[in-house]
Amino acid sequence: MRIGIDIGGTHTDSVLIDGTRLVAAAKAPTNHDNLLESISQVLHLILAGQDPTAVTTLNLSTTLNTNAIVTGRTDPVGMLVVGGPGIAPENYRIGEHFHLISGSLDHLGTETAVLDEEEVEEAITSCRTQGVACFAVASKFSPRNPAHEKRIQEMLTNQADFVSSGHLISGQLNFGRRIHTAYYNSAVWRTFRAFSTALTASLSGFDLHAEVNILKADGGTMPLSRALEAPVQSIFSGPAASVMGILATTPASTDMLMLDIGGTTSDIALFASGQPLLEREGIAIDGHPTLVRAIHVESIGIGGDSLISMREDGLQIGPQRIGPCMASGGPAPTLMDGLNVLGLAAFGEVQWSRNGIEALAVSHGLTGRQLAKQAVDAAVNTISAKIEELIAHVNAKPVYTIQEILEEREINPKKIIVIGGPAAVFKELLQMRLGMEVVVPPLHGVANAIGAALTRSTSHLTLTADTSKSKLSVPRLGIFRSIPRSFNLNAAIEEAKTLLKDDLEQAGITIPADQIQITQADSFNMVEGSYTMGKNIRVVAQVQPAVVARLEASATEIAIAGRP
Repeated sequence: MRIGIDIGGTHTDSVLIDGTRLVAAAKAPTNHDNLLESISQVLHLILAGQDPTAVTTLNLSTTLNTNAIVTGRTDPVGMLVVGGPGIAPENYRIGEHFHLISGSLDHLGTETAVLDEEEVEEAITSCRTQGVACFAVASKFSPRNPAHEKRIQEMLTNQADFVSSGHLISGQLNFGRRIHTAYYNSAVWRTFRAFSTALTASLSGFDLHAEVNILKADGGTMPLSRALEAPVQSIFSGPAASVMGILATTPASTDMLMLDIGGTTSDIALFASGQPLLEREGIAIDGHPTLVRAIHVESIGIGGDSLISMREDGLQIGPQRIGPCMASGGPAPTLMDGLNVLGLAAFGEVQWSRNGIEALAVSHGLTGRQLAKQAVDAAVNTISAKIEELIAHVNAKPVYTIQEILEEREINPKKIIVIGGPAAVFKELLQMRLGMEVVVPPLHGVANAIGAALTRSTSHLTLTADTSKSKLSVPRLGIFRSIPRSFNLNAAIEEAKTLLKDDLEQAGITIPADQIQITQADSFNMVEGSYTMGKNIRVVAQVQPAVVARLEASATEIAIAGRP
């Protein structure tokens, strides 16, 4: 059996699945000050009457790291950066402890300026005296030669609680994105480690000894042990769970949209021929581009608990949320209260919704129904405008699905799948506004948890080879070794597949060889003067995101425990 848990901004959802059969589903309020309390509540509900020792896999999607960044509750990071030719590293400055170190490598990884170790020592001392214990190191062209990053990491031995090294983050040669990714990886490390330790202890109390995985932003999972080294990969795992939930519950082979309406925000994703789109370069975190691979999802500050407020320029719905809707005992009118007043929903104590909406309406010369209609119309218009903007944006650039297949065509969705607690309420509203088919799956309230439960482990690596120097590198695995000058593209492809398969097996993950996909394989002659000196080879191998099974139709008969 498999457990999926999705910790959302408002609710924590969980499901227990046996093969393709949904055994149990549950919801509980998310306690942001104590996420383990929310996890324990849903586990008690779904494991009631079940044998916990039969659970082999527990996949978890969490807002923990995202919330830590949004609320500023991250660790200070000593960011040590070694530059080189091209754009100055100063353009990528991030954090309050950003230090530039002299030294450089060229685009082939050849050292052109020696690392200034005295500057490194001064930077470390400066950080330590200011209480900094987590560090990140990034050297330009380190995927070609990690020598400078490795030396700085050696110098940080016994002086740092945690160090993120750029060359282990990604094999891509995007210096700015690598700096930002390394920074955030260290910034959220302590928060994630504390959560991981407490989670492990909590699960043992349920007699659960399952393999624990964390959902990544790209729609795959990674073992908890690996997540401790790369916690930044779990940023925005919630939206990824939504998308994988669609793949697990809704047959899809056409262009379509997904809308996940939560309590605080709504997430929108676009599918091309049934495949969700991938942010190929990486997502931006707090405005800083990174190398974190992710499913392309747009978020908007509209949800069931979005605050309704009246300003000088008129009514505003969201993005602020100050609590649950008044129907649930909240302090102020929200979108869900407006839906209750219009008779589109019957959630909680409907009369409390009427009282709150009417009190706000009277103070602005409106009736309760007028105010509620304005709020609901504004929410639908905002969501619809974001959907139209997303379609236009995606069609203006090359498109990559999670299989990284370039689609040279326009995406033209005719259907939208709506999930989340308030999904059913919005079906007709969106259908009228967008003029397309709107589908609300029977299990729309726990689709995220289903996606988390049924998502398989994924991984990828980039292999580069320079036969003129007889060097091969796989930065993410820390592999830098010699190769014969006869090494060619075919050999590189087989090597990449083998290394990725072996790496996954070391993490306890068995993947059939035919599921390892080569998404890039290039070989270019390196010419100096009139002579070919060798070949520059680049291969990218991956196990793409996918679900291990689809739920059978009888799953719709399951009641959701704890549903308000």
